[in-house]
Amino acid sequence: MLFKDIRDYQISFLGLFLVVGIGTRDWTLRPELIGITIATCLITQSLLSFVISHWSLANNNGQITNNIDASAATLLLTETLRERERQGQTRRVGQITNLRSALITSLGLSLLLRADHWTTMVIAATSAIASKFLFQFGNKHFFNPANFGIISALILTPDAWVSPGQWGEEWWYALLFAGTGGMILQRVGRWDTTAAFLGSYSLLEAIRNLWLGWTWDVYWHRLMSGSLLLFALFMITDPRSIPNSRIGRVVWAFCIAGLTFILRNYFFVSTAVFWALFALAPLTILLDVLWSAPRFSWQEGYRGAGGELLTPNS
Repeated sequence: MLFKDIRDYQISFLGLFLVVGIGTRDWTLRPELIGITIATCLITQSLLSFVISHWSLANNNGQITNNIDASAATLLLTETLRERERQGQTRRVGQITNLRSALITSLGLSLLLRADHWTTMVIAATSAIASKFLFQFGNKHFFNPANFGIISALILTPDAWVSPGQWGEEWWYALLFAGTGGMILQRVGRWDTTAAFLGSYSLLEAIRNLWLGWTWDVYWHRLMSGSLLLFALFMITDPRSIPNSRIGRVVWAFCIAGLTFILRNYFFVSTAVFWALFALAPLTILLDVLWSAPRFSWQEGYRGAGGELLTPNS
C-alpha cells in the first residue's frame, strides 16, 4: 500500500526536491539523464537480486541433496515448490521493497551528481546498486549506495562533478529540508546521527572562525548550504548502512564531521562531505562489533531503548 512504507515518503520528498530545484534554481539538468539514472538503478537492482537469490537457492539445494537420499530429495523438492507457490505474493512484495531502495538511490544521484554524458550516469547508478551486493559484512552493506555511485563517477570518469552550492543559501530551502527530513528521521529514529554530525561540524567551524577573527557572516555562509543539509538529513542517516547502536552512530558522525572539516579547510575539497562518508564507511563494521545492537528493519515495529526500530522477530 502506498505510503505505508516510510520509503514512500522519502521517494516523494526527493522527487519534490528535484522538481523544486529545476523550477527555482534553473539547474541545467537533462531529463534524459535522469530517466537513464532511474532506469539503470531499477534494472541493476532487479538483475542482481534475481542472480543472487537463484545462486543462493542453487547452493542450498545442492548441499541438501548431497546429504540425503534420492527419494527424500524428491519429496523435499516437491514441498519446496509448493512453498514457493504459497509465498509468491511475499516474493513480489520483496521485489517491490527492493525497488523502493533503488528508486531512492537514483533520485539521490539525480539531485547531487552532474555529468555531460549518459555513460557516466550509467556507471554511477550501476556501481551504486552493485555496492549493496558486493560490499557486505554480516549480511549488511556498509557503503551508502548513492554516495558510492557519486565517488565512483568522480574517480572513473572525466566529466562527473558535484556542485555543493547548487541550492544557494535561501532560508526556505533549509526549512523545507528540515521539515521533510525531520519527518523521516522521527520515523526511523536516527536524529542522533544528524544532530551529532551537524553539532560537531558547526562547533569546529565556529572555533576556526573565532581563531581567524572572521565575522559571523562568514560562519553562517559556510553552514547555510542546502547540499550540506541534504547530506545530513537524507544521506548520512541511511539506517541500513550506518552503525546499528546509538553510541556507534554518534561516534561515527563525529568522525565524519572531523574528516569533513579537515578536507574542506586544509585540503580545500569542496565535496569534502562525500569523500569523508566514503572513506569512513568501513568504520561501521568495527563500530557494530564494539557496540552490538539489533539491525534496522523497514517493517512496522517498535523502538528499542537505543532508538532502533525492532520487528516482533528481532
